[in-house]
Amino acid sequence: MDSGQDLHEGDKTGDWTRLLKNKYKKELGELSREYPHKRSLYIDYRDVERFGKPGIAMADELLENPGKVLEDVWEAIKNGQLIRTKDGKEPKGINIRFTNLPRKTLIRNIRSDDINRYISVEGILRKSTEVRPRIVEAVFRCPAGHFTVRQQKYGKFIEPDGCATDGCTFKKLELMPKRSKFVDSQKLRIQESPEGLRGGEQPQTLDIDVTDDLSGMVSPGDRIIINGILRSMQRVVKGEKSTVFDIFLECNSIEVAEKEFEEVEIDEKAEDEINRLSKDPMIYRMITHSIAPTIYGSEDVKQAIALQLFGGIAKEMPDGSRLRGDIHVLLIGDPGIAKSQLLRYVVKLSPRAIYTSGQSSTAAGLTATAVKDEFGEGRWTLEAGALVLADMGVAAVDEMDKMEKGDRSALHEAMEQQSISVAKAGITATLKSRCALLGAANPKYGRFDMFGDLSEQINMPPSLLSRFDLIFIMTDQPEQKRDLAIAEHILKAHSTGELIAQHKKTPIPGVTDEYIQQQLKPVMPDIEPGLFRKYVAYSKRSCFPLISPEAREALVAYYMKLRGIAEPNKPVPVTARQLEALVRLAEASARIRLSNTIETSDAERVIHIVDACLRQIAYDAKTGTFDIDKVVTGISKEKRDIVRVIKDAIRDIGGEGRRAGIDQVIDAVSAKGFSRDKVREGIDMLLRTGEAMEPKNGIIQLI
Repeated sequence: MDSGQDLHEGDKTGDWTRLLKNKYKKELGELSREYPHKRSLYIDYRDVERFGKPGIAMADELLENPGKVLEDVWEAIKNGQLIRTKDGKEPKGINIRFTNLPRKTLIRNIRSDDINRYISVEGILRKSTEVRPRIVEAVFRCPAGHFTVRQQKYGKFIEPDGCATDGCTFKKLELMPKRSKFVDSQKLRIQESPEGLRGGEQPQTLDIDVTDDLSGMVSPGDRIIINGILRSMQRVVKGEKSTVFDIFLECNSIEVAEKEFEEVEIDEKAEDEINRLSKDPMIYRMITHSIAPTIYGSEDVKQAIALQLFGGIAKEMPDGSRLRGDIHVLLIGDPGIAKSQLLRYVVKLSPRAIYTSGQSSTAAGLTATAVKDEFGEGRWTLEAGALVLADMGVAAVDEMDKMEKGDRSALHEAMEQQSISVAKAGITATLKSRCALLGAANPKYGRFDMFGDLSEQINMPPSLLSRFDLIFIMTDQPEQKRDLAIAEHILKAHSTGELIAQHKKTPIPGVTDEYIQQQLKPVMPDIEPGLFRKYVAYSKRSCFPLISPEAREALVAYYMKLRGIAEPNKPVPVTARQLEALVRLAEASARIRLSNTIETSDAERVIHIVDACLRQIAYDAKTGTFDIDKVVTGISKEKRDIVRVIKDAIRDIGGEGRRAGIDQVIDAVSAKGFSRDKVREGIDMLLRTGEAMEPKNGIIQLI
């Protein structure tokens, strides 16, 4: 019986030898040349499956009994002398790594049956420790000079009870680090992708043990697929052994999933449907109506959000610089205008999105943080925050005005450079955060004052505001026709909801599904959310439009027109950032049609949106021109002028002493055509900023 068994075993090694000789000649040659710098042989699982008659059995055995298979392959390499090193010695420490498993296991679906099997999991890397050596073969020496070797497993360090040499009674042995064998090791914690989660679930995590040349390959925020053997380890609680075991994955190979939106599966039927939609002349209306249909109006905002979902094209330049393609949108509005509702809806529609609220988020929670916990055995580990996890998607940040000042500044780099640099606790790293930011904020005093200065009402630094491509001011002003329409829309939605709820409990006679569908029509999206997500993913994956000369001319003409409004003493209206925003928006507009060129219609649509935005935020009612300074610096040009004139007046009246009576100054300045109130405000501002002081009542002195 035994000989038959052996024959069968030998045969398996033979199968592997044949497979390697057939398919992996080149890789084996490369290993022979580059060993020990390169010491991993990657075998594609699909090659094993397709390898003749024994292939399927070999592939199945790999999944069921991976440890045995890895030994078989190693035997095959040794017996067939498939790898020849330069010095002719037997190559020790070659890693056999399998990739491309057909079936991925979800982290939440790992069960006890999977222990010791070969599985493949996918997710986002949340934390990683530094790479450190771990002992795998410990050599001990006893006082008599005998050596004892113990193999070390993952987890606790095992010491021998005594010297292994016969007749030697020494119990106390010392470790010889010089003779022992070490291997690089790192611990990772991977979290399941947010796309697959049903609402409100905690994403689950899995710890991964990485060794040798795989360690240090990936950084937090990367989307990766990890193949490996699931292992279990007994839990020890306060020195007592528990019956519950912890699981971790012994990593065999890592695949970095760089392909965006591959996780959104689009079948042929959906693809045909998407192509049909894109040719529809009403596609823009349909898409706008598919975003939060239960909210009435806000057409401009919805269109901007649609453009944001599709996004511009990120450009990698040959010199290594990168131009962002993501469009950032900020909604500032009176309470009760359904901003948060819009944000929630966007998170539902985008193939990859994360929602956070500014009130409860710190800078570390948004960007990345270094923590010291039991995961890294007391060492510092890097943990990725919300903006890193939303990489290649949309990050929706609500209540941005309620964030702490320091936390808000963390957004600057994430928005423009689209990376997050961490330098904490001896860890310096740069993580990617290529996400579009959709922010919502309330005005400082709860509501907008239509006549006050806008910059004073928004509790956000100008440097952050200027990074947004589009800023919408959503005011809530009573207007009979619109209010009536909103009231009817809301009541319609509520009454249909009541009808459905009651119909579920006790069927109402005469209410059919068709009737309900009919009633729901006004609040139903034109394109259902599932298809919408696929549409966005498909467009981002496959559509990269070029700008046509006519569209380019239209954009440049609009930009020049805005710049042209800027006369020497008028406020400067637009910066180059706005032109970049125009280009990105035009790209997104063409992507909605899945078109390969950006046409004049796209340029016009975008100019209309940007114009509407600028009219709200930068329009100076007194002069009838745009004043972008209000947004970019927070101080309008008029204010700066008045301050200059006041200073000149004080110097004129006071001479060397630089002090003058406040009333005199007000008289002198108002004679030049400024209103007395404005002058008074200017003087207050000087006193407040510390550029002047009031040594005696009614006297002002420049400092």
